[in-house]
Amino acid sequence: MVAQRGKDLLLKLDPAGNGNFITVAGLRTTRIAFNAETVDVTDAESAGRWRELLGGAGVQRAALAGTGIFKDAASDAQLRQLFFEGQVASFQAVIPDFGRVTGPFQVTALEYSGEHNGEVAFEATLESAGALQFAAL
Repeated sequence: MVAQRGKDLLLKLDPAGNGNFITVAGLRTTRIAFNAETVDVTDAESAGRWRELLGGAGVQRAALAGTGIFKDAASDAQLRQLFFEGQVASFQAVIPDFGRVTGPFQVTALEYSGEHNGEVAFEATLESAGALQFAAL
């Protein structure tokens, strides 16, 4: 991947669940992380006592996080409602020159902050809650 503008990495929400994604907010930073747990199957007969892993057996997960300002009261209310109700919703991360990651996520953290001479900002963290789809751009 060549150098890209950070503002092009977008976090989107499908509020109605009909496949129409809208940008959540005016994000200043966005991050997506993919992780997979390993399953260690090393035993006394492992070659050279090197660790052996069982491929395809660990749990995969993704985490989305963003910091920024809400573009309007509606996007603030939607994210806040998802958090307080513990609902799982369809989100999409658009990664320039890479692809789109789409699937169910739960808002696991929602923080608000503000300076006395600035705007109110927020930080949200989402954890995957099911199978994700990847589509190359």
